[in-house]
Order: sequence, then structure tokens, then C-alpha cells
Amino acid sequence: MTADKFKRKLVNLNVKRRLQLWLLIRIGGIIILTSIISALILYGYARHETIDTFYQAHIKIRRVSDLLLPVVLSGSAISLISGALLALFLPQKIAGPLYRIEQELNKVKAGDFRTKIRLRTKDTLVNFTSQINDTIATVDQRLSDMQKAMNSIDNIESLPQDTREKLDDVKRLLNDCKTTLNNH
Repeated sequence: MTADKFKRKLVNLNVKRRLQLWLLIRIGGIIILTSIISALILYGYARHETIDTFYQAHIKIRRVSDLLLPVVLSGSAISLISGALLALFLPQKIAGPLYRIEQELNKVKAGDFRTKIRLRTKDTLVNFTSQINDTIATVDQRLSDMQKAMNSIDNIESLPQDTREKLDDVKRLLNDCKTTLNNH
């Protein structure tokens, strides 16, 4: 395999398209909502008539930034709050399924290859779990095939002594493979 085959693209929306779309919609929605709220705050401050108030209070405005400071602070506060909410709740949609996958994989690690990882249908990693389940099923099938081969070797008693010794060596190697697969 060449390095060109796996060249990294800056934006690749074809990889896990649904997950990327889900994240983009949520993050984009927060950005748009924050922009609208900031614009409404700016519009609310801009609508007030300030000329009479400034003449009555004898206040001299030195910079336009003095007028815009409350608007900027309000917009920043709204952005900060919405960003914090996004940072708090968005990872939950991914962390919950990852936690469940991890718990089920611990069962597989302990040797239970009949485990099926199940998530809610609306969870973001449902396709990933089906791939993991297929992999676990394949490993389970291969272990079953190895067990059948070992049982067939056990049933061969009528062979000459030297052949049985070689088969015992093969059986020992298969047991080592099985033990290695179960321990790792």
C-alpha cells in the first residue's frame, strides 16, 4: 500500500457521512442561533433613542466602542452560554454509546463471544456496533471451527503411534492458539 492511497483530505464528508452531518447540524444550529440572538440584542440597543438622554445627562461619548460595549458583552455571554451547553450535551450523545460498547467488549475480553452489542436505534454509533458484532461473530465462528478440529483429532485413536504423537503436537499448538485468543 502506498502513502498516496491514504492521503488525508482537509474535509472529507464521505467518511461516516451521517455522523458528520449530525454533528454539523447541531454545531451549525448553535452558531446560527447565537448569531440571531446577538443580532436581536444589537437591534434592541440600536433602537433606543440616545440623543435626548445624552444631552440631558451632559455625557460626552468619546468612542463608538463605549456604546457597543454592552452589545458585545451581551453577545459574548450568549455565545459562551450556548457553547458551554453544546460542549456539555453533545459529547453525551457519543459518550453514552461508547460506554455501552466498552462494557460489552469487556465481556468479550473475558471470553464470552456470544455477546451482542445493542444500542438504541437513535444512537449515533449503531452502524459501528453492527461492525463490531460481525467481527465478534467471525472470531466466535473461527474458535468453534478450531474446537471441532480439536475434537476430530481426539477421535483418531486407530492411527499408528508416530502419527498420534504428531497429532498431539498439532493439538497442543491449537490449544495454545485458543488460549492466546481467549487471553488477548
